[in-house]
Amino acid sequence: MNNSRISQPDQPGGISPNDVKESSAEYNFQGLNMTLLVIQATDKTNSRTESAKLRNRRIRKKFNGTPEKPRLSVFCSEKQLYATLIDDQNKKCLFYGSTLQKSIRGDPPCSTIEAAERVGEKLVQTCVGLNIDEISSYDRNGFARGERMEAFEIAISRHGFLFR
Repeated sequence: MNNSRISQPDQPGGISPNDVKESSAEYNFQGLNMTLLVIQATDKTNSRTESAKLRNRRIRKKFNGTPEKPRLSVFCSEKQLYATLIDDQNKKCLFYGSTLQKSIRGDPPCSTIEAAERVGEKLVQTCVGLNIDEISSYDRNGFARGERMEAFEIAISRHGFLFR
């Protein structure tokens, strides 16, 4: 165990007193009553998906969608993109679109990047139909921007729904 990490709890990667579990055991050694103190540090590192979930929970505390200004939540898997417009007050989904839908993909099917752009355009059409002028928050669920996410963002920012 690296003792330099323990002595610097305010440093990144250091161990603070909250991260330490203590346990004690009493035993008798040659007529002396002794207490053995065991200190065990816990691991604070999270995987990428756990970190994304934590980030998402933290963001959700700050932003809520209304019927006039819904929350836009986008999930990007390895191959597909899913977008939903959510009214958190009434607990309703106002729009759902993904790159898997045949109406968006077209016939013959296009690439997922083109389909992500079409999802953005379909989202804008739905917003215009519902008289929605603004989006309260853009929730990427803690995931990084990739090519599909970029194509989607460009499509909705052309119409003023996302400021870049």
